[in-house]
Amino acid sequence: MDVLYISLMVLVASFVGTLTGFGTSTLLVPVVALFVSLPETLLLVGIIHWCTDVWTLVLFREGVRWRLIIAFGVPGIILAVIGARLTFVVNTVILSRILGGLLIGYVALLLAMPSLRLPSNDATAISGGAASGFLAGLTGIGGPVRSAFLSAFDLPKAIYLATGGAIALAMDSVRIPVYVAGGTRLGTPLSLGLIAFVPLSLAGSIAGRLAVEKVRQERYRTVVAVALLALSIKLLVAP
Repeated sequence: MDVLYISLMVLVASFVGTLTGFGTSTLLVPVVALFVSLPETLLLVGIIHWCTDVWTLVLFREGVRWRLIIAFGVPGIILAVIGARLTFVVNTVILSRILGGLLIGYVALLLAMPSLRLPSNDATAISGGAASGFLAGLTGIGGPVRSAFLSAFDLPKAIYLATGGAIALAMDSVRIPVYVAGGTRLGTPLSLGLIAFVPLSLAGSIAGRLAVEKVRQERYRTVVAVALLALSIKLLVAP
């Protein structure tokens, strides 16, 4: 029954993550954590998130922009490793609530002042990569921060999603081995569950791609902002 619940959430989370560029881990971490320990949760969700990153890159490959990927990805990779190593000593619940509060404030300003955005420069990219990488390693949830910083560049949909997917893939690729090196392993039910989780993540991503095509570019930033607000509230009240 645990595997069934997780399977349903993988489908939903992959759809949301592909549509908005974040949200897969934010939705999955609290669900999986109901059944297993936090280290095992971070490992399983990290694997599923890695798969969704791959699907996003394949589905939106025309939008890859290497300069942004490198600017976000290099500091993100370094900080993801550091965050993953701190997983067992930092109170991630308090950290998630602080993150949720900060993001709510940012999105409120974004919706109240649509022209407001962070500077679209290298400093923003490096800072966003570092912050999202650290949080991804530590809590498994770095997408909302990455998307908040990526929104500063006002990117077309395909570029925004492909760039975010490539950055997340780089961070996931380094934090997952850190969890394994620390002794974290998946139990037999979840290991077998990957047989269903991986194709379901692909199905959710394909559905997300179809939904993206139906949202007009001028409204896409609002869709992302509203999704970011909803997930931020979730982080604040139920990390």
